[in-house]
Amino acid sequence: MAPPLCRLYLITPVRLDDLAGFGRVLSHALDAGDVAALQIRLKGAPDEVVAAAVDALAPIAQSRGVAVILNDRPDLAVRLGCDGVHIGQDDAPYAEARRLVGKDRIVGVTCHDSRHLAMEAAEAGADYVAFGAFFPTATKAAKTRADPEILTIWQESMQTPCVAIGGIQVANAAGLAAAGADFLAVSAGVWSYGDGPAAAVKALNAEIARGLAERA
Repeated sequence: MAPPLCRLYLITPVRLDDLAGFGRVLSHALDAGDVAALQIRLKGAPDEVVAAAVDALAPIAQSRGVAVILNDRPDLAVRLGCDGVHIGQDDAPYAEARRLVGKDRIVGVTCHDSRHLAMEAAEAGADYVAFGAFFPTATKAAKTRADPEILTIWQESMQTPCVAIGGIQVANAAGLAAAGADFLAVSAGVWSYGDGPAAAVKALNAEIARGLAERA
């Protein structure tokens, strides 16, 4: 049996006023350790702002083998050449997102603290389901609080990968990796880390390894 895996999934800040500057920060962060995906999440931004962000950041991520996921907008994800889209329960339905992006792009679905929603998404064909929030977060208003046990139960019963999201930082990452997360989605825990984003990526990967050692 293959050893369990858990990888980082970075989410951009909700505003990117200096794309060139953030691009440099992102480059250093991605070079500091393993990162599976970057979600570009600019809630409420005009299409042209989202397009500019993707144009600036996607080449940085994709050249390093990091998948670029666009939040909310399957139509834009296709037009801008993203690797996939992440949709919430209040966004386009999964079937509509899949129709728009096709079978070869990633579609991930927010499932809050609900195994029922997650099972529906997985059975429909979602590439991953996201549970959370696990901890208090200032990035967005969390509607639900998830218990790490949901990751363990999911891992034992389902094949579709699960993403843990919400308030994740270096201090609490190991427990979620140990509980069964396939990916840890982190935003402020990287970009606002005291020693800088690159140090956060390095530290988070170390904590993930520690959690996986417990899970093995």
